[in-house]
Amino acid sequence: MKQKFREIKSYILTGISYMIPVIVASGLCMGIGRAFIGADLTNAASAGAAYWLYRTGQLGMSMMVPVLCAYIAYGVAGRAALASGFVIGMVSIEIQAGFIGGMIGGLVVGYLVVLIRKYIKLPKTLQGIMPIIVIPFLATAIAAVLMFGVLGYPIVLLQQTLTNFLTQLSGGSKFLYGGIVGALSAFDFGGPVNKVASAFCNAMLADGNGYPKVCQILASMIPPFGIAISALIAKNKYTKAEKETLKSAVPMGCVMITEGVIPIAARDLVRVVFACVTGSFVAGGLTMIWDIYSELPNGGFLAFPFFNEPMMALLALAIGSVITGVILAIIKKPVTEADEEFDDIGFEVADSELDDLNIVEVD
Repeated sequence: MKQKFREIKSYILTGISYMIPVIVASGLCMGIGRAFIGADLTNAASAGAAYWLYRTGQLGMSMMVPVLCAYIAYGVAGRAALASGFVIGMVSIEIQAGFIGGMIGGLVVGYLVVLIRKYIKLPKTLQGIMPIIVIPFLATAIAAVLMFGVLGYPIVLLQQTLTNFLTQLSGGSKFLYGGIVGALSAFDFGGPVNKVASAFCNAMLADGNGYPKVCQILASMIPPFGIAISALIAKNKYTKAEKETLKSAVPMGCVMITEGVIPIAARDLVRVVFACVTGSFVAGGLTMIWDIYSELPNGGFLAFPFFNEPMMALLALAIGSVITGVILAIIKKPVTEADEEFDDIGFEVADSELDDLNIVEVD
């Protein structure tokens, strides 16, 4: 069992290794473009090159989950799983399952391809269609049914439950209210839970209540800042690759882009989520009892001048980030030599597997 978990971890790390460049390139384009556009995106399209960068970053970030899903599948089953992995990654986005759905979908596709190869045998004359028709179709179709049928309903139910919970909680304790909004906003780094919190905060802002929005803005910034603080305190608990990732994740956090920390979170999901949620809970609760509200829906530091108490918001951000950093520095395990030297990027299909693939011209 331990060996199987180790294999699954290596497949997930394979997906992460391919996803990191996508996040870095897209996130920096988005962040730089956003910095030049400013906090108000109403007329962003008129900003020329700044908007082009921002939009390019948005499009690139939308590829994050498909790339993760595809290359996890690739780690399990090689090139034959890539096409289905990309498609199922898009399905994960469609059902709003986020990067966790992408991870699950990648494993599902990879193991489906392994099973298809093992149990479906075609005559030698037809073996050439296995990698280009049979495997992509069956893996995609079966995985899609599983993702829509098994994952889709629970995620929708979770979103509805969380929305109802937040609506009922808004009249309760201010610290608890702000803390829960902050915790949900940081929970899955832009995934479905975050989307519920964001939609709720946007609805409150539209009704003239900008207090929850501050909780969400800070909670979207705390993970990269908190993890960076942890890396400074406990350098031996982060790989060189993770430290390099933080060099782009922190600037992205300045403009409220949390996805830059996903490669780090995916390697140690429970500990990272626990630390980020704890820090965000405290920061969200503090902003609520300090009566800090925002007039803008997003923007990171760009939105701070539009807070009624920007300095108090900075203090709450600092407190939440330090709490996250200290907790993570304590509970995270030191990096092993195997972690540092990990370079498994899956396996290629052997040439012998392609010997029977014939390209025939059709008149």
